[in-house]
Amino acid sequence: MSVPQRELPREHREAVALLAAGAARARAGSGGLVLLRGATGTGRTTVLEAAAEAAATHGMRVLRARCSPGDTTVPFAAVLQLLAPVPGFEQFDTAGDERERAALLRRVLRSYADDSPLLLAVDDVHLADAPSHRWLVESARHVDRLPLPVLLAVTERSQYDIDPPAPGFTHTLSPALVHTHTLAPLTADSAAGLVRARFPSATTPWVDSCVRAGAGSPLLLGALLDDLGAPGRHPTVPETSAALYPGAYPAAVRWWLDSAGPGTAESARALAALDEGWDRKTVGQPGGDPGCPAEGLAGLLAGLAGADPARVAGWLTAMTGLGVLRPDADGRPRYAHPLLRDAVLAGVPAERRRDAHRAAAEAMLHRGAPTETVARQLLLSGPAGTAWAPAVLQDAASLALRDGRDGDAVVFLRRALEEPLSDERRQRLLTELGSLECAGTDSSAGIPRLSEALRLAGAPQDRVRTAVALSTALAGRGKTRAAVEVLRTVDGQLADHPDLGDRSDLAGTLQSASALLSDQDQTVRGEVYRWLCDTAEHSPRLVGPAARALLVRHAATAGLTSADDAMQRMRTLLAEPAEPLTEPFLLGTAAAVAQWADHLDEAERLVDRGLAGQRPDLLHPMHEALLNVRADIAAARGEYTRLPAEPPVTSDAGPSNAHAHTLIALVETGRAAEAQRLADGFDLRAAPDSWELNRFLYARGVQRAAAGDPAAALHDFLECGRRQGAREVVSPVVTPWRTAAAECRLALGSPREALALATEELRLARVWGTPRTTGRALRVLGTVTGGRRGLELAEEAVRLLRDAPDVAEPELVAALVAQGRQLTAAGERVRARHCLREAAERAERLGAPRLRTLAEEALREGGARRSAGARTGSGSLTGSERRIAQLAADGRTNGEIAGLLHLARRTVETHLTSTYKKLGIRRRNELSQALEMP
Repeated sequence: MSVPQRELPREHREAVALLAAGAARARAGSGGLVLLRGATGTGRTTVLEAAAEAAATHGMRVLRARCSPGDTTVPFAAVLQLLAPVPGFEQFDTAGDERERAALLRRVLRSYADDSPLLLAVDDVHLADAPSHRWLVESARHVDRLPLPVLLAVTERSQYDIDPPAPGFTHTLSPALVHTHTLAPLTADSAAGLVRARFPSATTPWVDSCVRAGAGSPLLLGALLDDLGAPGRHPTVPETSAALYPGAYPAAVRWWLDSAGPGTAESARALAALDEGWDRKTVGQPGGDPGCPAEGLAGLLAGLAGADPARVAGWLTAMTGLGVLRPDADGRPRYAHPLLRDAVLAGVPAERRRDAHRAAAEAMLHRGAPTETVARQLLLSGPAGTAWAPAVLQDAASLALRDGRDGDAVVFLRRALEEPLSDERRQRLLTELGSLECAGTDSSAGIPRLSEALRLAGAPQDRVRTAVALSTALAGRGKTRAAVEVLRTVDGQLADHPDLGDRSDLAGTLQSASALLSDQDQTVRGEVYRWLCDTAEHSPRLVGPAARALLVRHAATAGLTSADDAMQRMRTLLAEPAEPLTEPFLLGTAAAVAQWADHLDEAERLVDRGLAGQRPDLLHPMHEALLNVRADIAAARGEYTRLPAEPPVTSDAGPSNAHAHTLIALVETGRAAEAQRLADGFDLRAAPDSWELNRFLYARGVQRAAAGDPAAALHDFLECGRRQGAREVVSPVVTPWRTAAAECRLALGSPREALALATEELRLARVWGTPRTTGRALRVLGTVTGGRRGLELAEEAVRLLRDAPDVAEPELVAALVAQGRQLTAAGERVRARHCLREAAERAERLGAPRLRTLAEEALREGGARRSAGARTGSGSLTGSERRIAQLAADGRTNGEIAGLLHLARRTVETHLTSTYKKLGIRRRNELSQALEMP
């Protein structure tokens, strides 16, 4: 079907004009040759048809021939198509002498030209049979010298292919005889114009996607638009040919490949297979990776397709110039659109595609491509059946874990399971994969994998790791007893192992895991610790350092030891040589005790050390425990912005320690509405029994008390205490529920009950003996006692907490408010105002609006107006912030400051971040000047 010139893209109009000029010369009596060249699909036929239509309208006779591969064996097939029907030549003998037949056909041409000017339009001359090709070339050689009004217009494919092409039509002709024009691919603007001409209301993204899939080819673009129908039918351009109907686009791509020859087709499909692997989307990141750089791609493709690397390199360059390929961010040629890539692969059977990916992976491996590049090809192949394939996939999983892409690691490990593996290797792989699945969203698959791993033969250390991972997963789903049974079973199996010898490290790991996981169930916890205590008393050699550390922790929560004694014992245990399997338990337990003992910097260092030693591909109970200690440290300091993000509230799981900390942080930072929503988000009656539930009960009590509901708060505090008591957790180091309940009792008019609770907590706090715990108990007992004795207790609390700077800052603020209120009640208003103003300023620096509000209310109740404290500038810095900032201003590094002040590096970084914010600066070199400003 002819196309009016006005509808032709700009790239075609120049060619049509050249043909029109040649036709005009022919009509004037001067023959000529115009050669129209271009790659497959660039519109040679369309331009030739448009020129023929224009020539006919000007009175020229148009003779057409379209050459095809099927006619190459028939002599003069193209010329006969061009000149037929020829009167008197119906029985033309194609088997005679070629020279005589050629002369005869030339006389026929003269007879046509005698009647009117001629346009001989020969399409795809490169496909003409050999005699026709020679006849046309010879005719072109003399067409300008003969007194014939003839324009010979010839189109020829001129695409760069892997297989070297035959000489072109004008190979033996003088350039002076030929007017040549090479059709360029469509520009993006031209292609977009064609799309909008068909679909004026299409969105810009839809048009752009069509342009990319059209790859600069009018043929492909037109076929695609025919398949898409309209933007409403396909709101987005599909990425697979299966979504297209009636399939004009994949058919056009097949024709494009067939026209290019077998070498190009094989290379194009090999590139498509590689491209599919590069674009393989896993979970944590979009597809693609920087592997297989452009300079090495030609050699890789040549190896896969069995082609000449130099020709492949040239083909990549040519296809990029045409728009079929586009360089990605790393300069690597990729198909312009996934749909184009899919269409190239559409005719390739699935098994062959898998073989191509497997071959690509192996070739990449031998060429030193990055591990994940090779692994992404393996994701699309069948089992390679070689030793290198699972190793590559596991290495890729390790790299993904290093970058925090756990979902990608799961995909790689699942694929590795499809390879032949020994039982020991499969056991380790199942443990890693099950651990990641339990820690992620696909937890339902994780426990069966870990159970399977535990049934397989493996080294004792690997079986212990599997048992710890499986028991951690079970306990996390409320199956604490089953978790402990798994550990006991493996312990018994190892005891019977004939070649194990000294198994103290393995037994210590299993013991420690049992004790730690038993915290999720008070009944199981009691059983485990009774057994552990009995074993430590009667067979101490069977209890390793980590288990002994857990016994110290148990004694601390049971109110049976002091902080000094507990820390001394912990440091002794930490000084002993640590076994790799038990060290995480020892570090995490020591960090928890150090946090309770107000050694927060030491606790932070232990947490960092413990987390650094954790394997991200193995589920371990101490990982979550260490994160909980880190949150406990931030809460103790009142650093609410450093607390972890609030986990989602789900109906099938109870509240966590993170939920408890988040709830208290919301209360302390004055976000009452958010705190209320979080507190109401759980049905605690259905929540599984655990220490985390007790923490949340305490936190909800804090929220309810702050909201002005002391009766409901008292219920939560007493329930927390009842549950803690059932677990033999009586010390206030974990949850100071007695003092919280005492304040509620006092608010509800029950001072006697309040006094009993506060007195008992002070007794237990003095056993532990840390400023934070004791100072809180003194403060609340002073408030409950009242009078002169109450004031003395409040003053003692303030003195004690002042000696623990930054360790107990929130408690010091609360103690100052309590002291100020008691001074006001005693008539000492000047001293009261001094205490309350200090409390308000400290609360301001701490970022605790609730405490600041309490101090300001107490000031107003005492008849004073709170003076505006410094909220910014150097006057707003705490003592620790100023010390650290001064050292930094003097040129000390964070590491040097941490060493000088015996702090964790993280603590230094946190203080400097706060300092920058208060001083309104961004750079370290601005500190000196900012510190001098008030």
